[in-house]
Amino acid sequence: MKILLPIDGSKSSLNAAKYVAKLASNSRSPITVTLVSVHDDTGLTHVKQFVSKSVVDDYLREISEKELKPAQKVLDAARVKHSMVIKRGHIAEEIITLANKDKVDIIVMGAKGRSALLDVLIGSVAQRVSSLAKQPVLLVK
Repeated sequence: MKILLPIDGSKSSLNAAKYVAKLASNSRSPITVTLVSVHDDTGLTHVKQFVSKSVVDDYLREISEKELKPAQKVLDAARVKHSMVIKRGHIAEEIITLANKDKVDIIVMGAKGRSALLDVLIGSVAQRVSSLAKQPVLLVK
């Protein structure tokens, strides 16, 4: 089974990683996981006027690596085979595009992410992914 696991550094996304690790330990068939971190850089448009593209790229890569590290540790501890992908762009669209490209069986993600204060019941990214994805989407609190 191929699982796409979007990670944004939130407690909810780490819980999703723990759920995937538990799922993998109970599975009889091999599970491969793709961890993905996506950052929408449209908010950095103004900054890009004063800072080089490479500085912005390095900054977003460092943030992504920092966010992915706890989930990677959870999967490593559970001996779950995984890879990591870092993307930039519209978050929900990038997640769906990667899910389709990699032909994943399921997307497992946190129900609320970085913008949890703005989203009362369900995160806006989780809502968009669950409504637009062709694959089943499992939201973890």
